[in-house]
Amino acid sequence: MRIVLLDTLTFGETSLEGFNELGEVEVFQTTSRDQTLERVKNADVIVTNKVVIDDAIMSESKNLKLICVAATGTNNIDHDSALKHNVEVKNVAGYSSDSVIQHTFSMLFYLLGYSRYYDEVVKSGAYSRSPIFTDVSKPFFELKGKKYGVIGLGEIGRGVATIAKAFGAEVLYYSTSGKNRTDDFQRADLSDLLRECDVISIHSPLNDKTKNLINQENLKLLKANAIILNLGRGGIINEEDLAIALDSQELYAGLDVLEREPMREDHPFLKVKNSDKLYITPHIAWTSIEARDKLIAGVINNIKEFKNKVN
Repeated sequence: MRIVLLDTLTFGETSLEGFNELGEVEVFQTTSRDQTLERVKNADVIVTNKVVIDDAIMSESKNLKLICVAATGTNNIDHDSALKHNVEVKNVAGYSSDSVIQHTFSMLFYLLGYSRYYDEVVKSGAYSRSPIFTDVSKPFFELKGKKYGVIGLGEIGRGVATIAKAFGAEVLYYSTSGKNRTDDFQRADLSDLLRECDVISIHSPLNDKTKNLINQENLKLLKANAIILNLGRGGIINEEDLAIALDSQELYAGLDVLEREPMREDHPFLKVKNSDKLYITPHIAWTSIEARDKLIAGVINNIKEFKNKVN
């Protein structure tokens, strides 16, 4: 079995040795669109994180039997083509939930506690020259007694809601699919959630219902000094609208995902006047050491299960 791994640079230093027990393995750190067909045309199994596998590639890959997506989302695969060519598609679900939940609160507390400002106050020497022992120029609030809104009540959303509740917050949720419900937290429609909550975090997939879900009109509903976080998918928040809102409202935002990744060099976020109100990380919430180990183990297991099924 010939196994081709197309974009292993995204796995960092995670060991890939387990693939060698499954067949003949070829590893590429990155693969461009123009390189994809040449690299996979003789493969039995493709392992891809973000490299697109479409009908043109599957039509020319006569040996292809299995595509393993090293992620939860599989929107980089043409599923209709896979069905037509009898190619099975496997993903790995749930591997990064704990990592994303942890990063959600890392982003929240960075913004909530004005971490950038206070770190610079100390390192610049300003604190050493202070006439008093403390600095209360940037007052922060406690989560206890505040309202925390969760958009998207899947596994990650529920985990975030549970932790927010443990901090003493009152949790409201909005299910983007309309299917996920629980009695553990208060259900709300989107407008009420945006209007009432002090902190809002997004943990939903990108689809027709969530594209530009947060936009110019409903950003105006946010209360003064609200914090909004997106750890779902880029495109759920209209980024141009958010950039304008950051300059015109008392609003703070934390984003781990963008509509286009890597971020374009002329992005409006880079022109926000008060950059302290905006915290962006480069799609790293999923990348804890443990999450990447689980991801690779899950991909290997998917290949093993496929081999056992066909043999």
